Amino acid sequence: MGWNSNMENKDKNSDNILEKLVHINRITKVVKGGRRFGFSALVVVGNQAGRIGIAHAKAKQVPDAIKKANEMARRKLIHIPLREGRTIHHDVKAKDGSGKIVLRAASKGTGIIAGGPVRAVCEVLGVKDIVAKSMGTSNAHNVIRATMKALLKQSSPKQISTIRNKKISEIIEKRG
Repeated sequence: MGWNSNMENKDKNSDNILEKLVHINRITKVVKGGRRFGFSALVVVGNQAGRIGIAHAKAKQVPDAIKKANEMARRKLIHIPLREGRTIHHDVKAKDGSGKIVLRAASKGTGIIAGGPVRAVCEVLGVKDIVAKSMGTSNAHNVIRATMKALLKQSSPKQISTIRNKKISEIIEKRG
């Protein structure tokens, strides 16, 4: 009875999490008898409300690699603050390896203007309006890591207000 209730809770938690496969790579290991093939999968998961996890896993078969990556990403979920639940708080730049990324906050109705890996991150995170530019490498691993660095680098008005000992209303600029 206890086992079933745990499984039910897991299913309820997993219902609202969106999983996106970003990149699959075939790996070849040359051995005495020939070649052994393996696969690696890069996956992003999120609840479309500010929580996101990324993971990379390897296995002999593609479905197994994807499944392992999804499980690992679910264990590594982190919270990213969003403005009005639809965009980032301010423009931000980040770099990982030779992957450089610029994320710009966008007005309502803009949509997600971003390339492959960045688009996947934004969709699972719940960002609806953003403009992103990826420069340097097109390697999905480096681009995603740079995107995550950029998202973690941004500061919400709540964080800034606690640092400066001011009210949130004093920090947020009035829009007319």
